[in-house]
Amino acid sequence: MANIGSEINRAFSWRQKGDKQNEEAAVWRALELLDLTLADKKWRGRTRELRRLREVLCDMFLGNNEYNIKLEELEDYFLPFALKVRS
Repeated sequence: MANIGSEINRAFSWRQKGDKQNEEAAVWRALELLDLTLADKKWRGRTRELRRLREVLCDMFLGNNEYNIKLEELEDYFLPFALKVRS
């Protein structure tokens, strides 16, 4: 999850720099990591949140951001995963 968060932060960084190609590449890497996580059998029975996250990310980067999610909200979501990895 921390790696997915890192890719999302990269995507926003590229968006701020106006680099659409690298932004999209980071989004696709994040979605690939998320799909691999969903396919992992150890997550069986706990995929609802992961599928919702995928839906939100697709809406945010590939859709019209109908959920009106902000970068700060995603950073708050992914921060505990990054902190866990560091400890």
